[in-house]
Amino acid sequence: MNKYLILTTFLLLNTSIVMSQKYETQEYEVVDEIDKIEIRYYPSAPMIRVSSNQSRNNNFGKLFRYIAGNNSNEEKIAMTTPVYMSDQSKTMEFVLPKKFLSGEIPVPNDNDVEAYISKPKYYAAIKYSGYSNNKKEENYRQELVKAIQNSNLKILSEHFVLSYDAPTKFYNRRNEVLIQVDYSN
Repeated sequence: MNKYLILTTFLLLNTSIVMSQKYETQEYEVVDEIDKIEIRYYPSAPMIRVSSNQSRNNNFGKLFRYIAGNNSNEEKIAMTTPVYMSDQSKTMEFVLPKKFLSGEIPVPNDNDVEAYISKPKYYAAIKYSGYSNNKKEENYRQELVKAIQNSNLKILSEHFVLSYDAPTKFYNRRNEVLIQVDYSN
């Protein structure tokens, strides 16, 4: 009986977690594949970001409050994926639903939060799974940089770590390292 209860609870918890992962995801087009990396074209997207002297994870609260209604319209905004993170610039960014691409993004009430429309760009990307940590991020960053250099592409930005899953998702987690590149075909 105890095993049955534990198994049922586990299945219900994981089913509800999987079912809750139905977020709008930022669009991109894979334009080339080189070994384990993808060259992607990202069109413009509505975004919000926070940069501070604190670690990137400390910025999450300000961004979450914005989508929870701390904006000029007091509008609750749906969570999307991925979340962009950078340790170098201590930045965290959320992609907003594409309905805001028209440029009518609610103004943040918090001066530390910036809303903007990103410019179209090309990025080199490498995927990895599991929970992310500094060691994994650095290993995949190095692998991505090496592949970019071997392909004679020019690096145009620092790297970003992208997370697609809530911390409560245990299986099939998706993470990526992205670096903007000059891709002229």
